Amino acid sequence: MPILEKEFQKEKLILKKVTKLLTDHIETLEQEVHISHDDLVEFKNLAWSDFSSFDSGDIIQARISTSEEENRLLSKQDYLKKLLKIKDKPYFASIVFQDDENSIFNIYISLTYLKDKNENNILYDWRSPICSLFYDYETGPCSYKAPGGIISGNLLRKRQYKIENNKLISVFDNSLNIDDEVLQQVLATESDEKMKNIVNTIQQEQNQVIRNLEDKNLIVQGIAGSGKTSVALHRIAFLLYQIKNLTSDHILIFSPNHIFTEYISNVLPELGEDNTLQTTFHDYLSFLITEYKQVESYPHFIARYYSYEEANKALIKYKQSDAIINDLDDFLEDYVAKAKFEDDVIESKNHLMTMEELNEMLTYKYNRLPLFERVDEISKKLSEIFYQGKTKKQSTFYKLLVEKSNFQKDYKKIYQDFFMSRYCRVPLTEVEINSFLKGDTLSYEDALIFAYIKGILEGFHYEGNIKQVVIDEAQDYNKLQYIIIKNIFKKADFTILGDINQNINPYYQYQSLEELQQIFDGKYIELLKTYRSSPEIIEYTNKILNLNHVNAIRKTNNLPVIFRKGNYSLKDTLLTDINKLQTSYKSIAIITKDLKEAEKLYKLLKDEITISFINEDTLKFHKELVIIPAYLSKGLEFDAVIAYNNRENSYRKNEKKLLYVACTRAQHELYVYN
Repeated sequence: MPILEKEFQKEKLILKKVTKLLTDHIETLEQEVHISHDDLVEFKNLAWSDFSSFDSGDIIQARISTSEEENRLLSKQDYLKKLLKIKDKPYFASIVFQDDENSIFNIYISLTYLKDKNENNILYDWRSPICSLFYDYETGPCSYKAPGGIISGNLLRKRQYKIENNKLISVFDNSLNIDDEVLQQVLATESDEKMKNIVNTIQQEQNQVIRNLEDKNLIVQGIAGSGKTSVALHRIAFLLYQIKNLTSDHILIFSPNHIFTEYISNVLPELGEDNTLQTTFHDYLSFLITEYKQVESYPHFIARYYSYEEANKALIKYKQSDAIINDLDDFLEDYVAKAKFEDDVIESKNHLMTMEELNEMLTYKYNRLPLFERVDEISKKLSEIFYQGKTKKQSTFYKLLVEKSNFQKDYKKIYQDFFMSRYCRVPLTEVEINSFLKGDTLSYEDALIFAYIKGILEGFHYEGNIKQVVIDEAQDYNKLQYIIIKNIFKKADFTILGDINQNINPYYQYQSLEELQQIFDGKYIELLKTYRSSPEIIEYTNKILNLNHVNAIRKTNNLPVIFRKGNYSLKDTLLTDINKLQTSYKSIAIITKDLKEAEKLYKLLKDEITISFINEDTLKFHKELVIIPAYLSKGLEFDAVIAYNNRENSYRKNEKKLLYVACTRAQHELYVYN
């Protein structure tokens, strides 16, 4: 609730003092950075002007000194950037905490820290241990985990601020209940072009994911609108703060598509951190599989199903299934067991290695390695044996070994052999197999299997630099993909987030994301509150999937879901609804069942109104008015949504999750056509 006028005036004075201290600190730091930079340049010029005057020890010491000075300068520049971000809004909340020894701490919470000249904390970084009290507790008994152990006490006050251009607009004392005034103000605002940080409204259940350092891997099931992606990004910022030597280029985010990657690109910079590495699983497949010019993307794979042009859906379902993993393992185990050299290797008159010796190496000495890596090692070893430890003839021996073996590094042939083997549950003829192996483009479902076979036989491309992996829209990945990912990032920790109710892959379904604990030894957490949509929209979307466990946080806006049925002029009705919605909102989406419908509607409307058409090749877009197929809209949100499908191509019973995805993109208003 709003505070008394006397308290408000007191807070204004505090803001004035903090602003002055912050401004002075920025000015001092700007000067220091400038001087440090000039000194560093001068030092480098002096140090490297004449190598002849240095011995080796001097050179090493000069390099160390230069590196240390550069690191100090970079650290100052990084901190300056963070201070500049909070210049107009120094803090967003405060708490008053009394510990068990009756010491009282008045903690002002910001995006970064600020100290006075006596090294006393004036502002606390929201990621510091004591600030967890703000997110986890109502006023009353509380505790937090500090480096020295658990600190207990009482939370005497929680306060939030609205500050604009260093002017105090409003102050609220609040608790964690759903009537939290600042949270409701944020939820009531219109959607922006890109996702924003939620650092001032993180809720308790979200904070449990963000601040978890105890579990190596986290698997998060969150309903639509529960803030999964925001939680993931704030968790990244928290890990960057907490884990020593962890930097943004040690973290990789798997996004569902490049549209989504662009949409979330502002959050980490807003939090004062550099954006991490980002990719899609399709990007990785394209990198791993060099035998084809192109690999089909996941959105195109999904579009194939919803176009109902696929002839053999049972085969695709098998290729996507968990069962094929065991079948592939059995086939590959047999393939490796039967692999052997069938003759001696003779490089010259005096350089002979018998077949028996070679197979001893292949089967026993190097059996810890993937099959084709064994051949590499054997060829290297032969070169060393016959050429006094040198490896210059390794390629010659490799060629000779391949000629004498009963196996070849021909993954297309190996792939074909699997489908013609007794291990495959859907035996196919050579003609049928060639129908999906020929050409320059490998289908998405085949690419997963192809990448797995290649990884098992030659080793997965290990990414040792990556220490943290975040996977969003986790329900769209099958277990084979997770096995591939885990093999690529062997030493990484994982944060995996998804919603089984938004699984748009018709060939693969999870009963629960908890199943992923079979692959990742970690903690399973559920987020059961939705912050995106109005209660009216949630009530309708619940009916689509027969859900009743959704807990709506946003207050009602008394705007019912609007249905457009019967005979009407499509163009006129759409334009009328769009014009009405544009008077109230900044972002509106027409979400169609598939790409063909999106293209038709775009052609219908583009000459009448400014509208953006989004397909899987779109990298940047403006959210004022867009038309987008449902399977590309995942993770996005809009003030208002028109969920459209053609009467002749309506959502079928097995497509209800796709409709659910489309409708749950709406925050304030939802129109459902046909």
